[in-house]
Amino acid sequence: MSAAQRGHTAAALACPCGQVSPRGQPVAYADCCGRYVDYFATVAAPDAERLMRSRYSAFVRGQVAYLLATWHSSQRPATLALDSKAHWLGLEVRQHQLTDAHHAEVEFVARYRVAGRAVRLHERSRFVREEDRWYYVDGDQY
Repeated sequence: MSAAQRGHTAAALACPCGQVSPRGQPVAYADCCGRYVDYFATVAAPDAERLMRSRYSAFVRGQVAYLLATWHSSQRPATLALDSKAHWLGLEVRQHQLTDAHHAEVEFVARYRVAGRAVRLHERSRFVREEDRWYYVDGDQY
């Protein structure tokens, strides 16, 4: 396999959340958000930032079941329809802050494109931890 093919394969396997290793290399989905999204029943995101990143990856990959399962029951919609034409472009986590042992906030900017139109979602999300699992509650968009 050529260096170009290895680079293409690595990019294809890179986690959609954009996490990079300490060496600046993209982290593979399986080693990043995949362990939470694909194994939610047994592996929980360890903090609100990892949950937020994994939810972004689930949006990118169209994994509605994970999105609903990680939404706090007090705010969870009965159903969730994703726009299949959305092309996700990237995620920037601006801040992750614990407000107490069971509550946290994550500020992020997610970018995507729909029908050629660029969309920028800037949100400060609220999370709650119950029984050693973090859940998305809601957020304020800017």
